[in-house]
Amino acid sequence: MENWLSRESALIGEEAVERLKNSSILIFGIGGVGGYCVEALARAGVGSLTLVDHDKVNITNLNRQIIATLSTLDMNKTEAAAKRIEDINPQCSVNCISEFADKDNISRIIEQARPDFIIDAIDCVTSKLLIAEYSKNNCIPLISSMGTGNKLDPEKLKISDISKTHTCPLARVMRRELGRRGIKHLTVLFSEEQPVKTGMRAPASISFVPSAAGLMIAGYCIRKIIEVEK
Repeated sequence: MENWLSRESALIGEEAVERLKNSSILIFGIGGVGGYCVEALARAGVGSLTLVDHDKVNITNLNRQIIATLSTLDMNKTEAAAKRIEDINPQCSVNCISEFADKDNISRIIEQARPDFIIDAIDCVTSKLLIAEYSKNNCIPLISSMGTGNKLDPEKLKISDISKTHTCPLARVMRRELGRRGIKHLTVLFSEEQPVKTGMRAPASISFVPSAAGLMIAGYCIRKIIEVEK
């Protein structure tokens, strides 16, 4: 295949491009945030991606998830993402794990993936804590997404340490529960925006907030891997 990464190489250099080709990234959650993470990582030429999500593409995903189209409805999200990656970067090795990440499989998934970096884009607090604990105990870089539902302003998104978060209800719970586990520091993406009150039980969403969050997380991950200063 012709050098499709020539413009990226001009920006970050051949050595950095090779580093990405030789890198392995594990993504938990291939939804509104995680799907855009995967998209950016594949287009950046990352060599190996492990995708973890138990869910299928639903019609309510069409408003915000890049993998959701009329043609992918009812597909496993991991499979829909893998098909998209194949059309973008066929040299990328993709491992699909269509399971719910929990105490019974998180350690196994991470051990088998042997990632250089972990991205947590799931909603379940218990699972997020387990991923954070494993990452800390095994010195694997991790960035965790906090809540992007009920948010309308992507300019309020920030990447920070969990200790510096505020406003976000999920971040508040994570700070407390991480502290109980002796974990004081975790890199997260969160929003400074007050959640919009909708009256819905499920989080409301729009196209441009989860996507912006996913791209920011992917950018952070890539910069860390290639060691380019922010």
